[in-house]
Amino acid sequence: MATLARLQARSSTVGNQYYFRNSVVDPFRIKENDAAVKIQSWFRGCQVRAYIRHLNRIVTIIQKWWRSFLGRKQYQLTVQVAYYTMMMNLYNAMAVRIQRRWRGYRVRKYLFNYYYLKEYLRVVSETNDAIRKALEEFAEMKEREEKKANLEREEKKRDYQARKMHYLLSTKQIPGIYNSPFRKEPDPWELQLQKAKPLTHRRPKVKQKDSTSLNDWLACTSARSFPRSEILPPINRKQCQGPFRDITEVLEQRYKPLEPTLWVAEPINELKLAREELRREQWVRNVNDNMFLPFSSYHKNEKYIPSMHLSSKYCPISHKEQFRSENPKKWICDKDFQTVLPSFELFSKYGKLYSKAGQIV
Repeated sequence: MATLARLQARSSTVGNQYYFRNSVVDPFRIKENDAAVKIQSWFRGCQVRAYIRHLNRIVTIIQKWWRSFLGRKQYQLTVQVAYYTMMMNLYNAMAVRIQRRWRGYRVRKYLFNYYYLKEYLRVVSETNDAIRKALEEFAEMKEREEKKANLEREEKKRDYQARKMHYLLSTKQIPGIYNSPFRKEPDPWELQLQKAKPLTHRRPKVKQKDSTSLNDWLACTSARSFPRSEILPPINRKQCQGPFRDITEVLEQRYKPLEPTLWVAEPINELKLAREELRREQWVRNVNDNMFLPFSSYHKNEKYIPSMHLSSKYCPISHKEQFRSENPKKWICDKDFQTVLPSFELFSKYGKLYSKAGQIV
């Protein structure tokens, strides 16, 4: 009880001391809290900045490797394109050389060959002689046929004249004008009259009405489609008063023949005909008609005819010196053809430079 009494007596003092001490400690607590917050912020800032520097270094390494990889890929593509370009240029140059040699050989062998041209002209002259001889024989035959036709025509004319003059034939009682008693021999016409038969008049045939078809009318071959020029109007026909045209001109304009369009007039195989005409013109230009078959044995058994350059008896021209000689004075530049390196040598030569460039980036 005594202790309780003492505590009750000291309660006011303890409360005052408690409040006093708390009021004194609060500023120090706030100050320490601020100091701890500042230390934590500085430490966390250092930690974050170190992490950002670490990330920046890692990203730089990644970018460096990626850019080096892209550079190597681009370099490989550039080298590959340059390699293929150089190879294509080389192949084109070789193809041009082959084409030049082949065209020169073909022109000398098949187009402007002296011996082939001479043989061709000889064959043409022989053919011309044969054709001329055949034409002369044909002209003689036509002349004989024409003479024979003239004789037959004159014979028919005399026979017709004798048939017309058959009434002048002499009888037993009355001699004719060609069998005069005062002549020693009768006239040849007397014998002709004796052989001929009297001419009888033919009965006029009745014209039958023919049915004109549509094709005859369109082709203007019938009398109904177009008036013929044989049927003329009467002379004493009166002209119509007024500015009228002639009836024949009007009918000619009305029944004029059909004029086909360009689509109908041109043949359907015009392209084929044009190609055949072009092929025929090219065939005419060639001196030799033999077709060149390089990969067959068609010309195997034929005798080789040398060209004029190799068969000259005065000074044989060397084919190698004439067409395959090299004159450095006529070159455009002093350098020879650029050699093409293999791909692995190019990679080994320039790969290190690009890898170093990628690491520097």
